[in-house]
Amino acid sequence: MYKTVLFDLDGTLMDTSEGLVCSIDDTIDFFNLTPLSMEIKKSFIGPPVIKSFKKTYNLTDEKSIEISNYFREIYKNKYLLKAKVYDGIFELLDLLRENNKKIAIATYKRDDYAKMLLSHFKIDKYCDFIQGADFENRLTKSDIVKICIDELKSDTSNTVLIGDSISDFIGAKENNIDFIGVSYGFGIFDKNLKVINKNSVNELMECLVK
Repeated sequence: MYKTVLFDLDGTLMDTSEGLVCSIDDTIDFFNLTPLSMEIKKSFIGPPVIKSFKKTYNLTDEKSIEISNYFREIYKNKYLLKAKVYDGIFELLDLLRENNKKIAIATYKRDDYAKMLLSHFKIDKYCDFIQGADFENRLTKSDIVKICIDELKSDTSNTVLIGDSISDFIGAKENNIDFIGVSYGFGIFDKNLKVINKNSVNELMECLVK
């Protein structure tokens, strides 16, 4: 029985794709970059955006920083709140609270953006701790997960991370905690990985509260 539940944010608790895709499109237009397919744009969701732009367009470090800084500003000021909470998430969080579970958010989204988003949609009230990416993108997902575990003084034997990407899987594995993948969101989780995979919030609820 898990006592601590860590959640990824994008594609796990919330659908943030509209705001992120709009920000990518505006950034591409501003810098006159080659347009991208929707599939490639959605691959930007989750990992640090500076790495996604650099890899996709084969950019120098300097240009990657310039472009990612523009992206972050337009996302924060124009598109951050273009998001929605997945159906059933509030019911899941209520149930976890009723069962005295510790809840934390471990996300690659920049820390200040994550906290603004979670506050706006009133998810922060369920959280014992929130940890996002640092401004310089030095923290790996494993680092972010470890910070949450340490802050909550959680026992790794009864802690689980819920996420939708390979970076989430690696973050859990490197911290010796269980991982549950979800595919109801962006659908980017690799179903070939030999881990528990849930296709809906209801399935996730049944798994976390028995």
